[in-house]
Amino acid sequence: MTTASATDPTSPGTLPLHALPRGAAGVIEYLHQPTEGADRELLLRLIELGFLPGEPVRIVARARADGEPVAVRLGDQSTFALRRREAALVAVRPVQDGAAPA
Repeated sequence: MTTASATDPTSPGTLPLHALPRGAAGVIEYLHQPTEGADRELLLRLIELGFLPGEPVRIVARARADGEPVAVRLGDQSTFALRRREAALVAVRPVQDGAAPA
């Protein structure tokens, strides 16, 4: 299974999932390829949960002033609490509400 899209990870317009503001929507562009074993396990878990390129996401809430953990709505029904380290593995392209993913 490939975890990165054809999108260039250095392309403008993408940002880590945790950097989206509260209430903002985005589309997953790609997943970072970690080098550490523990981060690889985190990435596999995110993939198992459905964090895949093309999936819509929305920041629902932040638990503390420092923004961690962040509540993320994946698609229309699933909500997950992610730590900054986990959310940093997911690169998103912000979209306006009602905008269709490209």
